[in-house]
Amino acid sequence: MVSRSFNNHWDLATVHRGIAILMIVWAVTGNAMNKKITLIIFDCDGVLIDSEILSAQVLIQKLSEIGIVIDTDYVQKHYLGCSFKSVTEKILNAFGLQLSAEFEDEYRVALMAQFNKTLQATLGVKDVLAQLSLPFCLATSSSRARTQQALAITGLSDFFEGTIFTAEEVKNGKPAPDLFLHAAHSMAASPANCLVIEDSLAGVTAAKAAGMQLAHYKGGSHIAESEDMITKAFPDVPVIKSWQDFEFIQPSLFIK
Repeated sequence: MVSRSFNNHWDLATVHRGIAILMIVWAVTGNAMNKKITLIIFDCDGVLIDSEILSAQVLIQKLSEIGIVIDTDYVQKHYLGCSFKSVTEKILNAFGLQLSAEFEDEYRVALMAQFNKTLQATLGVKDVLAQLSLPFCLATSSSRARTQQALAITGLSDFFEGTIFTAEEVKNGKPAPDLFLHAAHSMAASPANCLVIEDSLAGVTAAKAAGMQLAHYKGGSHIAESEDMITKAFPDVPVIKSWQDFEFIQPSLFIK
C-alpha cells in the first residue's frame, strides 16, 4: 500500500522548497564561494536598487525621440550592466549615431524623475546590510552623482559612506575587471577573498575576470531573459533568489 503523504507536517511544496535550498547551499559551498570572504562588493542597479527596468524604459523612450527604435530585449542583450560611456560607444557602432552631451543630460534628468516616482530598494536588502559582520562596498557602472541620488531616494546612503566606486574611476568599465579590482584595492582586500554580488552578464563577466568569488542575484524586477543568459554563460555561478536565501546560505557573514 502506498502512503498518502510523507506525514502530517510535510507536503510536496515544502519538500520541493527544501530541495531547492539544499541545491543552492551545495552550489555555494561547492563552487564559486569556497574561500574565506573578507569583503562583499555589491553591484547597485538591480542588486541594491530595483532600477534595471526603469533605466531601460527611459533609454528606449529617449532613443526613440532621435530615431533609434529598440526594445527591452535589445537593451538586455547589449547594454545591461554597462556604463553610459560604453552604451554610447555601442550605439555609435550599431547605428552610426553619436549621442550628444545634451542627450545624456536629458536622459539623466528623465531617469531621475522616474526614480523619484517609483524607485525602491530591493526587498530585504536593508536588513542584510544592517546585519553584515564584515566590510562591504558598492561598485557600479553608473555615475557617482546618479548613484548617490538613487541611494538617497531608497534610504541606503548611510550604508555606503566613502565606499562607492564607479566606472568613472577606471579606464575600462564592466565587463573588464578594472572596477572590481579598483574597489578591492581601495578596501585593502585580496581579490580572491572578495565576494561580488551581481545581476548582469557584464558584471558577472567582470567579477570572473577579476578572480573573485561570485553570486548571481535574481531578486529584482529584471528584464526578461537576462537571467537565462547568465545561467547559460556561467552555469557554475550560484544563484541568490532573495536576500532571505542569502542569509540562510551564508550565515557566517552576518552578526550572530
